[in-house]
Amino acid sequence: MTTNTAGRLAGKIAVITGGTSGIGLATAQLFLKEGAKVIVTGQNEERLQQAATTLGSNAIPIRADVLDLANLDHLAEQIKATVGSFDTLFVNSGVARNAPFREVTVSAFDEEITINLKGVFFTVQKLEPLMKEGGSIVLNTTTLAQTAMVGESVYSATKAAVRSLTRSMSVEFLDRKIRVNAVAPGPIDTPIWSKMGLTQEAAQAVLQRTPIGRFGKPEEIAGVVLFLASDDSSFMLGEEILVDGGWATL
Repeated sequence: MTTNTAGRLAGKIAVITGGTSGIGLATAQLFLKEGAKVIVTGQNEERLQQAATTLGSNAIPIRADVLDLANLDHLAEQIKATVGSFDTLFVNSGVARNAPFREVTVSAFDEEITINLKGVFFTVQKLEPLMKEGGSIVLNTTTLAQTAMVGESVYSATKAAVRSLTRSMSVEFLDRKIRVNAVAPGPIDTPIWSKMGLTQEAAQAVLQRTPIGRFGKPEEIAGVVLFLASDDSSFMLGEEILVDGGWATL
């Protein structure tokens, strides 16, 4: 028997938004290990260059800010000029703010809606024309679209909308055989949790609520993204995979 050592993404080109830390960076590292060339985006130039150094020569860093739609046009132009077309898109950029429902401000609401929903929608709209037929799009949702957590009403709503987009885009892109699926992380040990502004007590409550008894690792999400990006999931379409340590199920 001959063992295939080329990797599940050998010869593929992947674009990962929000690829400078956490889940995005772990996914970029795994994709590279599996034979892909990877374009990673981020809005902070310093973190972007640090990620590029970490990832090595098969990674291409491009600065992009989903808050600026003109920036997405520029991103599409840079991708086209650099690689022409690509196979996989992992839309990972997102933000989470923690605030009780009664204290949510209009500016905070608009920020989360713009980044988590509008940004996702138009990232795909701008980049899908550059994808090869038969490619794969993976959207990053959350287990909080299946359940609830105090202080995360806006975040949960934006990600539930992205879950809906997973289905809608799947239907829209049938003509090009582009598959769209989603990964729904639970509590993962990434910078987004510290940026939520959770107290130590709140973080401990999250841990106690997780049946598996620990926070997940970015690499554990990356493995599922790899599955959805590869031919291993060739018969999956419009699906969302929960990777949450049992949060929404048990």
